[in-house]
Amino acid sequence: MFHLFEKIEKGDVYVIAEMSANHGGSLDNALELVRKAKEAGADCLKIQTYTADTLTIDCDNEYFKIKGGLWDGYKLYDLYGDANTPWEWHKAIKDECDRVGIDFLSTPFDNTAVDFLTDLGCEAIKIASFELPDVMLIEYAASKGLPMIISCGMGTPEDIEDALAACKRAGNDKVVLLKCCSEYPANWEDMHLGNIKDMKERFNVPVGLSDHSEGSLAAVVGVTLGACVVEKHVCLSRVIKTADSEFSMEIDEFAKMVKDIKNAKLIAAGPSYALTDKERSSTVFRRSLFAIKDINEGDIISEENVRSIRPGYGIKPKCFADLKGKPAKKSLKRGEPITEDML
Repeated sequence: MFHLFEKIEKGDVYVIAEMSANHGGSLDNALELVRKAKEAGADCLKIQTYTADTLTIDCDNEYFKIKGGLWDGYKLYDLYGDANTPWEWHKAIKDECDRVGIDFLSTPFDNTAVDFLTDLGCEAIKIASFELPDVMLIEYAASKGLPMIISCGMGTPEDIEDALAACKRAGNDKVVLLKCCSEYPANWEDMHLGNIKDMKERFNVPVGLSDHSEGSLAAVVGVTLGACVVEKHVCLSRVIKTADSEFSMEIDEFAKMVKDIKNAKLIAAGPSYALTDKERSSTVFRRSLFAIKDINEGDIISEENVRSIRPGYGIKPKCFADLKGKPAKKSLKRGEPITEDML
C-alpha cells in the first residue's frame, strides 16, 4: 500500500528520499541506501527510470552540450548514461523497499518506462520538473490510474494547468504538486516558497516541496508554509562522487532533516489559545493583585495598599479599576491575595 494520501489526510508530512544517481553505479550501494533511508525516517525511496536513449539522442553538436553549472561540458547522452539506474536493478530495489517497509517510487521519462514501472507494481508515478511541459507523457502516465506526484520547477501557472488538465483527461484526480526550484543547488532567494500556499489555493490540490537547496532550512520553512510532502536527494556519502552528490544530503543529515520537519510541523500547529498543561502549572507565576500593606475592613483601596505583583494567586490586575477608591469588604494582611469576594 502506498502511504502518500494516508499521511496527507492525517496532516503528516510525507518524506521522499531521492536516490537518483547516488548509487554510484553499485547495486549494493542502492540497496544500502534503501535501508539507510528507512532508518532515517523516510516514508519513500525514489529512483529514476530512464536510459540515455529514452531521454535524448547521441549527438555531439552544441545543442546537446551542457554549458555552465554543475555539469558544465557534459554531453547530455553521456551524463544520462553515467547517471541512470539500470532497469535490471529496479526489482531488487523495490523488493528491498518492500522488505524493510518503505514505499517505492520512480520517475519515468517516456512511455516505455511508465509501462515498465506499472508492470513492476509501482504504486505511484513521479513526474520530473523538466518533463512538466510533456503533457503527452503526463497523460499517458496518469492513464494508469496511479497517484501522480508532479514537480513544478520552471513551471508557469499555465504549464501547471496543462499538466493537471492532462491528468483530468486521463480520469485521474489523485495529484500532488511539488514546488521546486530547478537549480542544483538552489539559492535561497530563488526558491519562492511562498508559492506553496498560492499553489494550494490556485490549483486546489495538495502541494509539497522538492528541495535542491543545501541543508534542511528550506524543508523546515516549506513545511511551516503548508508543504505536505518533502523530497530531498540523499546519498550514503558525498565521498562517493556521482552526478548528484554535490547537492545531496548524507544520510545522517537526512535523518536530522526528517526530525526537523516533524518538529516544524508541531511548532507551526494552530491556531489554538488553549493553555498547555505546563503553561497551566506556570500561571501561579503571573501577576495578580495583592495587599502590600495591612488592610482593615472599610479602608479605601488605592495604589498605596494594593499592587499588581507576582505571584498569580489573586484576581487579575485589570480588576484594580473596579476596586480603586472603594472600601475594603474585609481585612487583609500584607502579602495576602485580593480575591473575588473583594469585588
